[in-house]
Amino acid sequence: MSSKNLKVVAVGAGYFSQFHYEAWQRVVGAEVVGNCNRHIEAANEIGQRYGIAQQSDNLAQLIEQTQPDIVDIITPPHTHLQQLEIVCEAGVDAIIQKPFGESLAQAKQLTAMAKQAGIKLIVHENFRFMPWYRKIKQLLDDKVLGQLLNVQFNLRPGDGQGPEAYLERQPYFQQMEKFLVHETAIHLVDTFRYLFGEVENVYASLRKCNPVIAGEDAGLIVFGLAGQLQAVFDGNRLLDHKADNKRTTMGEMLIEGSQASLRLDGDANIFLRNFGDNNEQQIDYSWQAKNFGGDCVYQLIEHVVAHYQHGAELENLAQQYLRNIEIENAIYQSHQQQKRVSI
Repeated sequence: MSSKNLKVVAVGAGYFSQFHYEAWQRVVGAEVVGNCNRHIEAANEIGQRYGIAQQSDNLAQLIEQTQPDIVDIITPPHTHLQQLEIVCEAGVDAIIQKPFGESLAQAKQLTAMAKQAGIKLIVHENFRFMPWYRKIKQLLDDKVLGQLLNVQFNLRPGDGQGPEAYLERQPYFQQMEKFLVHETAIHLVDTFRYLFGEVENVYASLRKCNPVIAGEDAGLIVFGLAGQLQAVFDGNRLLDHKADNKRTTMGEMLIEGSQASLRLDGDANIFLRNFGDNNEQQIDYSWQAKNFGGDCVYQLIEHVVAHYQHGAELENLAQQYLRNIEIENAIYQSHQQQKRVSI
């Protein structure tokens, strides 16, 4: 509902920030007016690469100088409290990278801070914006499968073997005491909720297969949902799957209903098979094999801009996202207690 470009300040210069900066550069209706990093050399390099006017190693000063409409916090969880304190003091809306804070207690604290400051706080949870999940959501809303009964997602990115695992892209993965669920499966927790509704209970069995990392890197999680639907997440970061690019879908999904089933393969092809039929039909839909996850970072950022420009309803506001972290906590609790935990 605004004809002016959304003014954005971005914070961070790590591996994943490139996808944010590239998306902000392409999106219509927004402009990154400044970027910040604790190392000014990194901020300057980002600014030069993406044509951003102002750089700083001081977020408060940069906000004061540029007067943005929103701040995109693209930094690890241990920085979120400090960054959001500055943003709240300035009274500016924010997008914050996941994992959202370091714990459920801190996520609640961050959410309360944003509410008290009267700002919108959006969690950058991008898996639900992957084009194959948007298409699957459309098919599920059209009731093509009948009653949903079973879901299985096998996470197999194949990037977790050996002493050098994760060091090239995101080396801090090796030091995370909670890894597979807190960093990776949380994406599928949100995706399951987006596609299938609320989780009622969980059962989890987690393990560490690569001894060089601190946290778990494999595990089985069973989600109980309404209407007799059971969803299984079977994740192992050491194993791979059949795909030209193992990071496109990071695995394979099967959704089974009383009338038909949907299958997502590692190359993001979607297949429909009617009950009693041995033949699958490939579902046509369009997406671009670029950047990360079918350009899902751009899709999320475009969604945010559409809210500010046209009043579109926002997904994954912080208050909504807290439910994901409550489910994450229940998963770890289930593993520790070796029993099913109700949410």
